[in-house]
Amino acid sequence: MSVKFKVIERGEPGVVGGGTKKFYAIASSIGEETIESLTKSIEKISTVSGAYIRAVLYALVDVIVIDLSNGMIVRLGDLGSLRIGISSEGVESADKLTANQIKGAKTIFTPGPRLKEMLLTLKFQKS
Repeated sequence: MSVKFKVIERGEPGVVGGGTKKFYAIASSIGEETIESLTKSIEKISTVSGAYIRAVLYALVDVIVIDLSNGMIVRLGDLGSLRIGISSEGVESADKLTANQIKGAKTIFTPGPRLKEMLLTLKFQKS
């Protein structure tokens, strides 16, 4: 199986009128997986019922939200890890930086070893 990609044209960022335009590849998805479809897939390869699988997945989300909001890094084995990243305004000195200068937060995902290995061995096909 290969990851499909399509071609898009992009201008140079920050250049009025786009500057010299070039063509780039972007990944093209063929669909999506939901909790329900993941549950059915897991059910087929395990002895655990769908109800238990869904319960664990939903509970996992709840626990991850709590842990991330408390400043924890959440490590999920071969899947990878999640942590919070923030961006702030720059100030002249460290003592002048307060929570008021924080502009936003995001969740940062770092893939685990198996996902990193998968990324290195992907095949690509133009769609």
